[in-house]
Amino acid sequence: MEGLVDQQQPSLGLALHLLERVRHEAGTRGLALAAAVVDAGGNTVATQRMDGAALGALRLAEGKAYTAVLWGTATRAFGASTQPGGDDWGWNTTDPRIVVYAGGVPLFVDGRLVGGLGASGGAAADDDACVTAAARTVGFENP
Repeated sequence: MEGLVDQQQPSLGLALHLLERVRHEAGTRGLALAAAVVDAGGNTVATQRMDGAALGALRLAEGKAYTAVLWGTATRAFGASTQPGGDDWGWNTTDPRIVVYAGGVPLFVDGRLVGGLGASGGAAADDDACVTAAARTVGFENP
């Protein structure tokens, strides 16, 4: 039918593979993280919370993945701009799911946004390193 848009999104199998890669990266760093994969609409496909990860980390991981999809940008890009006086100050309060800490990356294939990956439970730089490495290892573009 004319007027419909084709969409691609991570399968459950691919989402679980991404989560396994995050778990591997976290393990090499001695971290216990929570992680989440969302589709291009920000809907959760799969989540995990490693043994020992903070209970609140899973909600933050989902929020990071969701935020990365909403803007098609790694959440690390919003750390400075959302501080008081920054260009984006306040926009992160418009939706309770938005999380502006580093650790969320959009997932692109052939230039098309197909989902997001987020992790939480370590320092923001460690969360970011784990999701970036996982996305690259699986073959996503420019995480």
